[in-house]
Amino acid sequence: MIRQETIKLSPRKRGYHLITNELIALLGPLPETGLINLFIKHTSAGLTINENADPTVREDFESIINMIVPENLPFLKHDIEGPDDMPAHIKSSLMGASLTIPITNGSLALGTWQGIYLCEFRDHPRSRTILVSIYS
Repeated sequence: MIRQETIKLSPRKRGYHLITNELIALLGPLPETGLINLFIKHTSAGLTINENADPTVREDFESIINMIVPENLPFLKHDIEGPDDMPAHIKSSLMGASLTIPITNGSLALGTWQGIYLCEFRDHPRSRTILVSIYS
């Protein structure tokens, strides 16, 4: 059986934001076992799983990704929405648009220190939409 729903997240500033608890609250009860797929319907944001305890990890992600894909590179052509436009698309592709997580005993089977991040790559906050598919 597949349950599918769309979740709209409130706008967030540029950066890496833990959304695990928000997602769990919005989804309600999960099946005893199965899989959940999260798909962000945007090309300038991404999803990833990483450290959920120390906020400096999220700051370091921002620093490293900005070093790998800086703004204002003279050879980038796509800048319709500003200097963060094309870098945001590249960062989105690097992080990815979807996650698949096992469900065990009615809960996301994340490790002790794992959390789900919304990776926001644009300078101006936007609401983000995630399509959730739960397979049981």
